[in-house]
Amino acid sequence: MAVLLCKRAVSALLLLIAVTTLAFFLTSLGGTDPGRNILGPGASSEAVAATNHSLGVDRSLLVQYADWAGGVFRGDLGRSYMSNQPVSRELSTHLPVSMSLMGLSLTVVGVASLLLAVLAATGRGRADRLVQLIALAGHAVPGYLLALLLLTAFAVHWQIFPVLGYVPLSISPGRWLSGMVLPVLAVSLSGISGALLQGRGALLDVLDADYMRTLRSRGISTRALLWRHALRNAAPPWLTAMSLGAVAMLGGSFMVEKVFAMPGLGTLAVNSTLAGDRPVLMGLVVLTAAMVVLVNLLTDLAQLWLTPKARTI
Repeated sequence: MAVLLCKRAVSALLLLIAVTTLAFFLTSLGGTDPGRNILGPGASSEAVAATNHSLGVDRSLLVQYADWAGGVFRGDLGRSYMSNQPVSRELSTHLPVSMSLMGLSLTVVGVASLLLAVLAATGRGRADRLVQLIALAGHAVPGYLLALLLLTAFAVHWQIFPVLGYVPLSISPGRWLSGMVLPVLAVSLSGISGALLQGRGALLDVLDADYMRTLRSRGISTRALLWRHALRNAAPPWLTAMSLGAVAMLGGSFMVEKVFAMPGLGTLAVNSTLAGDRPVLMGLVVLTAAMVVLVNLLTDLAQLWLTPKARTI
């Protein structure tokens, strides 16, 4: 088990290096001029050149990459071109908003997909068809479109929830929760669909297995079969779908944040892209790649815990 975890950690580190290296060179293809973006269109060419020299962007790309990568290994993500603030401070300012959205969304996806999968697998018939219809709707409607529909219906027309903005939890828990309802629903629907279908399929396979019929013949109740045996054996595919859904939801949450004007990482990413602020963009790439790697590692650990046979590999 320790060897397997070491292999997973090394693979994750190599993946992190590959993703950030590719992203660094791709961000240089945009042709943006940081000096011009900072000083504005009326600045002289000499002033723009001096600003670019002070930022170090007039050096060769390989030298810039080596400088940036060395800083990352020392724990320094650089400074924003536009605000001159450390990138780590920019990220820490916006991170709580995105973590609130992702944390609540993952909780909703986990609980809803599990309950609906149990309902479909044990109820069959109409309940199963209803659950499949919900899953189909989740796949068919993009998150940003659902965000616009929810915003129009429940915030603008009926005025049940606030239209835009974000209130920190520390200031007002009630207003924080009220402002998170619509964004969480918009982010969660697609995640529920994927995890729900995987959980339903795995649970049906387990419930129809021969050893489950044997356990039923011994008089074990359906509830005991479900909670003691079926859910544990059906959990690995559901966990894999949850991890894939979490990665997809991370990208979808960036769009939803922009729709609801939430000052999270999505808004920071859009503003940095428009301004050509490469240090902040690369900080976002490092952060999101690390989050994806962490999700995969946690999923592997959960799979090992649920599947004793995997621990002997």
